[in-house]
Amino acid sequence: MPSIDAPFDTIKLGETAKLYGGRKAEKRLNIIIVGCGLGGLAAAFTLAKGGHNVTILESASKIGEIGAGIQVSPNISRILISWGLGPELEKYSVCPEGFVFRRWDTGEQVGFNPTGALMTRTYNAPYLHIHRADFHRIFHDLVVGAGVKIRLSSRVVTLDPSAPSVTLATGETFGADLIIGADGVKSMVRDVVVGRPDKPVSTGDAAYRATVPAELMLKDPDLKHFIEYPMMNAWMGPGKHIMAYCIRAQKLFNLVILHPDDTTEESWTQPGSVEKMREEFAGWEPRVQKILSLIPSTYTWRLMDRKPLETWIHPDNKVVLLGDSCHPMLPYRAQGAAMAIEDAVVLGDLLSRIPALSALPTLLKAYQELRFARATTTQLASRENQHIFHLPDGPEQQARDASMREAMIQLARKKSENQDVLETAPEAEKFDGEGCLNTWADKKKNDIQFGYNANAEVDKYWAQKGQMEVEAAVAAGSAVSA
Repeated sequence: MPSIDAPFDTIKLGETAKLYGGRKAEKRLNIIIVGCGLGGLAAAFTLAKGGHNVTILESASKIGEIGAGIQVSPNISRILISWGLGPELEKYSVCPEGFVFRRWDTGEQVGFNPTGALMTRTYNAPYLHIHRADFHRIFHDLVVGAGVKIRLSSRVVTLDPSAPSVTLATGETFGADLIIGADGVKSMVRDVVVGRPDKPVSTGDAAYRATVPAELMLKDPDLKHFIEYPMMNAWMGPGKHIMAYCIRAQKLFNLVILHPDDTTEESWTQPGSVEKMREEFAGWEPRVQKILSLIPSTYTWRLMDRKPLETWIHPDNKVVLLGDSCHPMLPYRAQGAAMAIEDAVVLGDLLSRIPALSALPTLLKAYQELRFARATTTQLASRENQHIFHLPDGPEQQARDASMREAMIQLARKKSENQDVLETAPEAEKFDGEGCLNTWADKKKNDIQFGYNANAEVDKYWAQKGQMEVEAAVAAGSAVSA
């Protein structure tokens, strides 16, 4: 198959990374991955490094700049650094000093929690902001370096789960030992796995996405500190909120602007009206008005949701789902890409241990068992934040702000009269923030989300029961063939 034709220089990062201590699967599988997003690319890399032949089929005709900013939490940056991507992350990303929450109309700061050095010390990995296009390019270079084949203009129109095989719009048919659906929220592979069309549910929200050149904000005394002191900035208002942070080594200011849904298309690339966006946020604090006035163009993204599935695996045990195709994440916890990459790590680690094709159903079952509860819990946490961020002014909003303010007092102190410039209080590491409505200030929730180690979870499963289950499956398969 032809290799990818992409507008990026290939630096073959994957050649230098060793996964699983160099372990390669005894049984080399032929694997097709449908979808070339971050989850599909991550899975391609982990599976290729585990010794399998991997081909990605992508419907788009080229890979270019998609989306805008993305948050890379420690549960993922730790993995990527272990893959040798530390220098690339350092080159393209920004490490925010903290998360700041404000009222929509006055800009009054009601919440703060530190990230930066404190989070890096706590989780042995940084919390980062990066442009999605840069992140995608890093992953692309990684998988090409690992020997993965990527076919563009290859839209899958039918899938036979029993063969298994896929047929493209061109009429070409490709068979494999395993097919992975990493084709996102509109997944056609998902419909095959569940056996029916799976309709999305509207969340009632949509998002404008935009970036502002940092040089424009540096010219304004009211805005320059957003660039000079990089934070994750949140303005919370009735039915709306704004998330904003620096990307591309503080050269761009990224905005995700959540508002009531009035769009008709679920897409990352639907153009939006800058004028309408500004009208919707009339009355918000003056700095918000200034930032919105600097936005030249925007895209609008309709936020849809799906209920958790009962299974991610087709009954024939030859087709499996990964990432947004099985657990689409709303952006309110910034864990969509993280969950897809964790899926990829767990699946790749498990299949690096496969001794025979007869063990595949057992290992796919283990993948679902290891990932289902965590992905579902994260989905629910994202939905909870949607409610918290969008409270109408009143008693419940006042209680939220009081909860956030108390945590802020414990975690931070001012460095100057500018309320947007804070430093971590010396006692911050002792504060647990349990129950705080600023999710990122709750140490217990952070430990669960950011302290997770995907490879360690696989190692634990393997030691407790995995090796025995796989040996039993191989023995049963041998008995049947005999």
